[in-house]
Amino acid sequence: MPVKDSIKVEKMHFLEGDGTIKAFCSLLFFDSFIVKGFRVVQGKDEIFVSMPREQGRDGKWYETFSPVNQEMRDGLKEYVLENYNTKKTEK
Repeated sequence: MPVKDSIKVEKMHFLEGDGTIKAFCSLLFFDSFIVKGFRVVQGKDEIFVSMPREQGRDGKWYETFSPVNQEMRDGLKEYVLENYNTKKTEK
């Protein structure tokens, strides 16, 4: 099942300035539940999507939402970045 058939970007919030985080977004899955906390991040070499995460008692960060395979992770990244670029040009 293609990612675009099962999810949609519910909200995209852009951040201004020179920081590495460019936007936050929420995704609606299967018209049934929302996952908040996806981040569009400018890395050293490319822009990427970071999964929602929280800090553990040990001070390390752990994903709270993890695709079960690389194909789904790549599909989410492509879909979110496509929406990010489209909405960014609409601003």
